[in-house]
Amino acid sequence: MRNKTKKMLLPVLIGLAFLLGANPVLAGASKTSHPVVFAHGLGGMDDIFGFFYFGDDYGTFVGDPCDGFLEVSCNHQIHSRQKAHAAQVAPFQTSEVRGTQLANEIEAYLATVGASSVNIIGHSQGGIDARKAAHVLQARTGRQVVKVLLTVSSPHRGSPVAKSMLDLGSATQVVNFLATVFGNVVYGSGNDGFAAAKQLVYDDYSASDGVQTGMRAFNDNYPNSTAVAKRYVSVVTAQRGASLNPALGFLKGLVDIDGDGYCANDCDNDGAGGQGDGSRGNLDDDGLVGINSQQNGYRLKYNECFLCFDSFNTYGSLGYAGDVNAPTAEQMKSRDAVVEQDHADVIGVGPDTFDEKEFYAAALHYIAYYD
Repeated sequence: MRNKTKKMLLPVLIGLAFLLGANPVLAGASKTSHPVVFAHGLGGMDDIFGFFYFGDDYGTFVGDPCDGFLEVSCNHQIHSRQKAHAAQVAPFQTSEVRGTQLANEIEAYLATVGASSVNIIGHSQGGIDARKAAHVLQARTGRQVVKVLLTVSSPHRGSPVAKSMLDLGSATQVVNFLATVFGNVVYGSGNDGFAAAKQLVYDDYSASDGVQTGMRAFNDNYPNSTAVAKRYVSVVTAQRGASLNPALGFLKGLVDIDGDGYCANDCDNDGAGGQGDGSRGNLDDDGLVGINSQQNGYRLKYNECFLCFDSFNTYGSLGYAGDVNAPTAEQMKSRDAVVEQDHADVIGVGPDTFDEKEFYAAALHYIAYYD
């Protein structure tokens, strides 16, 4: 009788798991050969504006597999044995500092899970940190530790928003401004918001202070190399229209984020198209970082699929941006394969209609093919 009851309950439990999205059979993403570490951007740690960093709108970590019985708060689209970790480094610091912290955390995490190599997904400054971390890990071990280094919305060639913050005046004024945006976390131990802003401009902001900073110098110091990472890829984001986060929309009205006033197509945003006339259309950015700054290595194309699993593929038409300081004109300006989301949508700051779980599941699936 007891066995009969079990047989009767089994299809009910499977059906319930299906409805709750907890059935590992439904997972669309392949398991990566090596663990994946998620690296957060400026102002983040375990959350950003009260939203879990690298989470969905409800606070579920996109790298959390459904590996518990009837587990609901998880990403049912990734493999049930996927290993992933959300790193935490100083919210406001240079990538010299944060990248070393990230390397330290990766080493500790790999030791915990018994792995020797890693993949990294970095958002915004986290993508810059990842490049530094990859070099640190290679220098410490004498081998390639990072397999796939995937960046999302990263300012590889800086952001004019950082320069605008520095133009406010003294270090105190810059930090106080950051505090109005991010809160008192800016004043926490180990943070240096002024140095962080100097990191994220392209050219050395204070050329006379004897300390070379900025992304141009960083790119020279930490170039792409297959000795350091097996594969460099990037997701480029930009946003148009009313769906842009209001705070980011405000920035777009103040700063020419794309850097050169170039407006690629629909400059008056009327849906009718039309080439740019050199006016400040500010349509070729995601509210913080311009298209011209985001491609590193190959650009990825995100393919959304209704009622089936989304995917990424390498968009080879724009070529490989190997020298980070010398992308082609097309890599700087093309809207091909751009993900139409703002800088905050892609890490779980809502509300929005963007499916963060499926987006990162697709990223893991892509990584699994190459790592």
